[in-house]
Amino acid sequence: MESIPSNPILDRLPAHLKQYIIPQNYSEYTSINQAVWRYVMRKNITFLSKVAHHTYVDGLKKTGVSIEEIPDMYGMNRILKDIGWAAAAVDGFIPPSAFMEFQAYNVLVIAVDIRTLENIEYTHAPDIIHEAAGHAPIIANPEYAEYLRRLGEIGSKAISSKHDWEVYHAVRKLSQLKEVEEPDMEAIKAAQEEVDRLQALRVPPSEMSKIRNLQWWTVEYGLIGTTEKYKIYGAGLLSSIGESEWCLKPEVKKIPYTIDAADQEFDITRPQPQLFVTPNFSHLSKVLEEFANKLSLRKGGLAGLKKLVESESLGTIELSTGLQVSGVFTNYEEYEGQVALIKTMGPTALAYREKELIGHSTLHYTEGFISPIGKLKSINLAIEDMSPVDLEAYGIYEGKVVSLEYEGGIVVKGRVITGTRNLQGKILLITLENGNLTLNGKQLYTFQDDIFHMAIGKKIISAFAGPADHQSFSLLDHQLSPSTKSKNKSSVVRLKEEAYQSVRDFRQNGSVKSDLIDDYLQEYDSEWLLLLEILELLLMNKDATRVILTKEKLQSLSIRKPSIKHLIQSGIEMVEMKKEHPAH
Repeated sequence: MESIPSNPILDRLPAHLKQYIIPQNYSEYTSINQAVWRYVMRKNITFLSKVAHHTYVDGLKKTGVSIEEIPDMYGMNRILKDIGWAAAAVDGFIPPSAFMEFQAYNVLVIAVDIRTLENIEYTHAPDIIHEAAGHAPIIANPEYAEYLRRLGEIGSKAISSKHDWEVYHAVRKLSQLKEVEEPDMEAIKAAQEEVDRLQALRVPPSEMSKIRNLQWWTVEYGLIGTTEKYKIYGAGLLSSIGESEWCLKPEVKKIPYTIDAADQEFDITRPQPQLFVTPNFSHLSKVLEEFANKLSLRKGGLAGLKKLVESESLGTIELSTGLQVSGVFTNYEEYEGQVALIKTMGPTALAYREKELIGHSTLHYTEGFISPIGKLKSINLAIEDMSPVDLEAYGIYEGKVVSLEYEGGIVVKGRVITGTRNLQGKILLITLENGNLTLNGKQLYTFQDDIFHMAIGKKIISAFAGPADHQSFSLLDHQLSPSTKSKNKSSVVRLKEEAYQSVRDFRQNGSVKSDLIDDYLQEYDSEWLLLLEILELLLMNKDATRVILTKEKLQSLSIRKPSIKHLIQSGIEMVEMKKEHPAH
């Protein structure tokens, strides 16, 4: 197995992201894989040089993406380092939050598998054509690159729903089954039915689903310019030789890009009926900020806490003091539209400014955390705003037995041990012993034989997915996908790969064995891509007789298989073009 290429940006990634990174294993790409890459890239360059944003063709060179062969991650990382980015090979579909967080670290994630010949125009699963040939060139534009980073930074904090995770796991399973060289059609059918069932459920869209909509209509399927005159910049369009042509047709509605795109769902299995057009890349960031202002990350409150509870996943709330509580939130009490009490289940950690507080790790809160928040009843001054003199005046000081009644009806009784303050002197926690929490006379929690750390804060100012400090939790739970590479290829597959490799070798070293080419023309008259590779070779060697024969076979195949006629015709046009392609 090959080692994983690195650069300084990859080196600083946290462990929970590094768990998704895998070696590229370049030697596992077959000659058929290389031919698929080469066909798509040559067609893209021929067509996209006219319709893509000007960054695209220039960006191919800047990011180390070659037309002739599948890019090597080592080469890409050497070049990407110069523009402040890195590339990381990842394990196919990864969780949306992880995908977003990679972007926040200026890391372009690349699924290193490549689509099969049967899926040459489009694949539902991420692959190296989509990632390297679609995403990488555009990040050479600084304004776009900063948008991508900010999208990842904000998106990684968006709260997912339980339904989001169910869909993710179902889609991941389906993509793995589809990319196997000899697929199990029954298993694929069952997996597809499960994806369809989940996607048909009418569930309220989560924050993550909305920001994924924004990502889809910009990063993946975005157009730039005006609704009448535009260029392609979305990676999904740039990497799909079918959709890059389809999207320009008048029947595809062109809509000015606004925050409304967050509510526009998409179907990954079908060509998109509408696309959004941004006037420039800076407009993307403007809409993103408008959207971010609607997220729990910036609004907090009861609504944000409710979303965390419904997600049933690890999340964080930040109080007005800056204290951050990270865990799986399970319950709460409210009072007049405000949160009066928070409760987590299982390992929980407390932090301040994304750094865990010493003595408040998951080792100290193994079974959860509970605390009232808000203001004390009949006292205008909130605890967080009290000076040491105020605290003493209200009887909240070391050794004093207190009974603190909050506006929400929660009463905390116990003996004060100490307080925890931040660098600015603001109190974050009050620690008590020998007491309890009650609500309307009902006991919620007792700490007769333990100590109780009470969170201080008037309100929740932020709620977001994931922990405040990633070091607080063990997040290494990703199981790598089983390899889709067949260990025991049939003799038919092996011989076909040998034929592709021979033609590739002939083209690269300039020598041709005519008798072998004759054998291939006879044996593989239904293998359209191999015939195109042979046609190019014969044109280079000015073998007029065999050129005519090969063309005849391709035309015959076009008639027998009309579904690939356009691919064959495009291929013939490409190999017959006299003008040189841009150098890479």
